[in-house]
Amino acid sequence: MTDLSAEYRALANYRPTHKVRFVTAASLFDGHDAAINIMRRILQSMGTEVIHLGHNRSVDEVVTAALQEDVQGIAISSYQGGHVEYFKYMVDLLKQRGGSHIQVFGGGGGVIVPAEIRELQDYGVARIYSPEDGQRMGLPGMIGEMVMRCDKDVAQYAPRALDAIQGHGEQNWRALAQLITAIENGSADADLMKAVRAQADTRSVPVLGITGTGGAGKSSLTDELVRRLRLDQDDNLRVAIISIDPSRRKSGGALLGDRIRMNAISPWQQGPRVYMRSLATRDFGSEISAALPDVIGACKAAGFDLVIVETSGIGQGDAAIVPHVDVPLYVMTPEFGAASQLEKIDMLDFAQFVAINKFDRKGAADALRDVAKQVQRNKEAFGRRPEEMPVFGTMAARFNDDGVTALFQALKLRLAEIGLRLHEGKLPLVNVRHSSNQTPVVPPARTRYLSEISDTVRAYKQRARRQAVIARELQQLRSSQRMLTSEVEDAAGPAADLLETLAAAREGRLDGDARKLLAQWPELQKAYAGDEYVVRIRDKEIRTKLTYKSLSGTTVRKVSLPQYEDHGEIVKWLMLENVPGSFPYTAGVFAFKRENEDPTRMFAGEGDAFRTNRRFKLVSEGMPAKRLSTAFDSVTLYGNDPDLRPDIYGKVGNSGVSIATLDDMKVLYSGFDLCNPSTSVSMTINGPAPTILAMFMNTAVDQQLEKFKSENGREPTDTEAAKIREWALANVRGTVQADILKEDQGQNTCIFSTEFSLKVMGDIAEYFVHHDVRNFYSVSISGYHIAEAGANPISQLAFTLSNGFTFVEAYLARGMHIDDFAPNLSFFFSNGMDPEYTVLGRVARRIWAVAMKEKYGANERSQKLKYHVQTSGRSLHAQEIAFNDIRTTLQALIAIYDNCNSLHTNAYDEAITTPTEESVRRAMAIQLIINREWGLAKNENPNQGAFIVDELTELVEEAVLAEFERISERGGVLGAMETGYQRGRIQDESMHYEMLKHTGEYPIIGVNTFRNPHGDTIPEKLELARSTEDEKQSQLKRLQEFHMRNAKESPAMLKRLQQAVIDNRNVFEVLMDAVRVCSLGQITGALFEVGGQYRRNM
Repeated sequence: MTDLSAEYRALANYRPTHKVRFVTAASLFDGHDAAINIMRRILQSMGTEVIHLGHNRSVDEVVTAALQEDVQGIAISSYQGGHVEYFKYMVDLLKQRGGSHIQVFGGGGGVIVPAEIRELQDYGVARIYSPEDGQRMGLPGMIGEMVMRCDKDVAQYAPRALDAIQGHGEQNWRALAQLITAIENGSADADLMKAVRAQADTRSVPVLGITGTGGAGKSSLTDELVRRLRLDQDDNLRVAIISIDPSRRKSGGALLGDRIRMNAISPWQQGPRVYMRSLATRDFGSEISAALPDVIGACKAAGFDLVIVETSGIGQGDAAIVPHVDVPLYVMTPEFGAASQLEKIDMLDFAQFVAINKFDRKGAADALRDVAKQVQRNKEAFGRRPEEMPVFGTMAARFNDDGVTALFQALKLRLAEIGLRLHEGKLPLVNVRHSSNQTPVVPPARTRYLSEISDTVRAYKQRARRQAVIARELQQLRSSQRMLTSEVEDAAGPAADLLETLAAAREGRLDGDARKLLAQWPELQKAYAGDEYVVRIRDKEIRTKLTYKSLSGTTVRKVSLPQYEDHGEIVKWLMLENVPGSFPYTAGVFAFKRENEDPTRMFAGEGDAFRTNRRFKLVSEGMPAKRLSTAFDSVTLYGNDPDLRPDIYGKVGNSGVSIATLDDMKVLYSGFDLCNPSTSVSMTINGPAPTILAMFMNTAVDQQLEKFKSENGREPTDTEAAKIREWALANVRGTVQADILKEDQGQNTCIFSTEFSLKVMGDIAEYFVHHDVRNFYSVSISGYHIAEAGANPISQLAFTLSNGFTFVEAYLARGMHIDDFAPNLSFFFSNGMDPEYTVLGRVARRIWAVAMKEKYGANERSQKLKYHVQTSGRSLHAQEIAFNDIRTTLQALIAIYDNCNSLHTNAYDEAITTPTEESVRRAMAIQLIINREWGLAKNENPNQGAFIVDELTELVEEAVLAEFERISERGGVLGAMETGYQRGRIQDESMHYEMLKHTGEYPIIGVNTFRNPHGDTIPEKLELARSTEDEKQSQLKRLQEFHMRNAKESPAMLKRLQQAVIDNRNVFEVLMDAVRVCSLGQITGALFEVGGQYRRNM
């Protein structure tokens, strides 16, 4: 248990005397936001106003936010490497831009080693916290220290003269930010404020006020309106956004959460054009800040062309924004209840425009009609039709939504009338009043799919149990008949007749499945009783050895059958368990594991493609099957090209391999025949997965074309090349992760809008169907990263399976047949230390199989859920890292017992660095020892028949089905994502774990109990796997050469790619051509413009 000193207990209870403001974020190309979310919550609870930026934030974005928001502190989590360059660049940029007094705090678990901590603190970082600090100080103590060190009045830096804020340089905006702080704190210079108010009165600057109910999507709509304004006006207008959120009554802290949603405020080619400032109400009875009038005045005096004010969520009777703005816009959703409720909404009296956002929701069209009528009544505009009222249906979450564009057009005209100077617009006009062309990913009529699956699985299990009772009673009755016949001389009579009547009734109620299973049971027993299992496939006899002899001479069976004689138990076991390879596949989807092929994944990813290729060859040496698992660096994971900019450069080739072009991909897998049946490749990438997959597929095809050329001494003809291409696509084996749903829920490497990402995933699935890609999984539906983000095993499984069924519904909605795409879906789970992990795979297989067969009518191949397991990264600790191998061994053991289809064992040092050759060898040895040495592993169904395993299976399965129903109540997976349900659950479960870990209630050996009495549990010197300077420079040079070589072809290809998106054609089809002449970063940038950028969630 953590024993805190009096000093740290005092820090944990620290409360600031000044208004302390913090910017919090995860570093660039880093999706690990669980820790920073915990930190920002504790900061809020201590009375701090927190501007949370979320994950994947560049140094420039963080510094810009810190300066515009005039904060005292910045808190950054960094788990993806490149931290030395990142933090140093931040310190440098703050100094350059007038923010040297802003203190920078950071942490990264064991990833930032002690020597690097000292280096960064010597450079000017206020404090980097280590896991040891967390144990010694406790989380509240750490946060208390940060707040104490930042508890200073920054209003002292506020300007004294008006000209300090006038102009559009960085120093002017910095002065404006400092003035707004002084206004909020009531300490602004009186003479200056007179000058500000006088100047503001002389300027005709329109003020747009955006208000509405909480959760209506005001921030997203604001962002989309600003984006359209900048595009339409060629980024010539200067815009100030003032965003207001409520202060917490108890602590005085506040979560200022609107900036996280803004994608359109970053500088474009013209330089900074949008200033944003977040205000806390600091008053518990209003949706606006008392400082708002003077803050608006300061923005007018500073020379902005337009001021936008966005309030916190309001109730029916609130309209406080109206006196302060020229054009009030009220944002609501279709779910307002009965039409009579509209009469109670004050803002419908005052709003000049109304947006019914989230127009894809049920009842939206009726809501539009009812609101328009109410506005007509309020305005007494009975001479005009309701359709002419300024009421618009919008979907701000949908990229380029025409409903939002219609609202923008109307707002633009009104703002021009009251003084906004506009140029001729560039955006094409739309002739609608609400969102049109809606093609939802999952049709509204199918939103209850998860509840239906829960009902299906429960119904199947009830049927199995009913059939078991019938089979048992039938057996008992037939036995009674035999006893009666054998024991009684004259057995005929009423008793015999009654027995026959009862038996016949049961016979009639025994369904076809149960009859068939009972009839086949003796043959099944016989088939598994011998030394070999023999099956004929296409006139070929396949023999599998069924026994293993131990050193003691004991015969261990590969598959052990239950010794049941009771027909009820036999039916129940066969319907709910069955042997491996038989429905419902509880024990495994294949009858037997492949001989001499362990499920070991050969993991590599570091430096450049050349280095990772060498590592692949090292780890696969001597292995009959090459199962290559590829980790990409964070620059690649976020779809970027390598760059010299420090916060990018430091991450190139760290924590994974740097891949920017098709040239890199070819080097990466050089020497491996990607179409060989014994070779398969797994690629862990999501946001830019379609582009990386296109590079991989081209590599596989080009290998075969080169092979033809080498063998035949000539280039193939067009016809030959086409045949080679199709053959390569049909034979290449592997998996790409590409699961955008779990990225949004937990992992955070989303880069495009969710809708667009899901559309391209469907394009890949269709491409696979059309080109007969049967051996490559188009998606690996991942629970691993959900678990790494903090979810417990039940949530991991429920969220993962629900995501899988969402892909099924989405692909069915596109008109695809279930058996065309379902076999190309695979799953990816984490195995941790909790008891539920023992049955994770068997529960997943049974739910999937029953739903596929009973609900979707899928064939046997589609019913089989194939999954990869990786041992838990979250259970790797920087303290006593040698103990990590013990945890990994236990996790690997239960994965093998549960018949996972492939397995990756983490290296013990991954809590600190990319695995070294020595640690990877040890990790692989764990699997080899279990598979080759561990006696019980010779049996392939060791979990079957164990009482605790049976009980856990039932408990976990029911918990998953109950979670399905909770998600279904929220509109299915996509509806739940919209409200942040999954993300919130993951964060809560992560917080629960962290708190129990820090108090010691959840024991972790070597971390919070059984600690090393000699200290120094984090090794001071450890071999760190980092990319070299030569590798980084080589990548930049190769990228430059690729760009120069394809400079003529790439612009036209990027246009063609964008047109495919605009025309709603298959994007992956064009990507297969685009990657030949365009780099990853070029493709990502082009798709941002037409597919939309991901909008972060809180």
